[in-house]
Amino acid sequence: MIFPACAMKSQIRSLSCFGAVLVIFGAWARPALGDQQQQPFSFQVQKGDSAKAEKLADELASLSPKVKREEARLVAECAYATVSKLRREYRMFGTPIFNNFLIYHGLRKRGYCYQWSEDLLIALDKLKLTNLELHWGEYDPGTWRENNCIVVTAKGQPFKRGIMLECWRHLGHLYCGPVASDYEHYVENSAYARLVRNKAASSKVSEHNHRVAFQRSVIAKGKAGD
Repeated sequence: MIFPACAMKSQIRSLSCFGAVLVIFGAWARPALGDQQQQPFSFQVQKGDSAKAEKLADELASLSPKVKREEARLVAECAYATVSKLRREYRMFGTPIFNNFLIYHGLRKRGYCYQWSEDLLIALDKLKLTNLELHWGEYDPGTWRENNCIVVTAKGQPFKRGIMLECWRHLGHLYCGPVASDYEHYVENSAYARLVRNKAASSKVSEHNHRVAFQRSVIAKGKAGD
């Protein structure tokens, strides 16, 4: 009986040592895993847009002391990387109005102002923001002059205090600035933002183009006739 008792004690000591090793490894690995969970996104911002993305991050962070600089940076980098990607996918050429002409006649699949904003909203929503909120902005809704943008505010702030992200007017190059001071007076349409998110959840985001009216100026038309 002495031998089995000694063997049992040896096994217990071995298990205790193994358990201690697991505890030490877990304590060492936990910070690294935590960093991975906090940094799940990485965006390739074009070199020419790097300074602009930093500036946008600063502006977003300044919306409120409660906005974390890291979240503001993620939004800025995601916005610039997404718009750059969409510009290639949409194959933008000439002027915004000419691109609308190409879309209208089936020579391009996407690129209307509301489609830029839809795709940008969906990309930014994936960040699961906690300090910032995303709003759908419309200028002159329901008319041939309608244009759309995404407006970013600090959590709980009113729409008019936000920063607009607009893609269409500059042929797929992101424009950022205070929505309240833009020469186009935007209003919020939370119902359309919900519609875009619901379509995205069911993988049916603007499979068909809205009817649009052509315009004679550089001001965009939008999704009238949906």
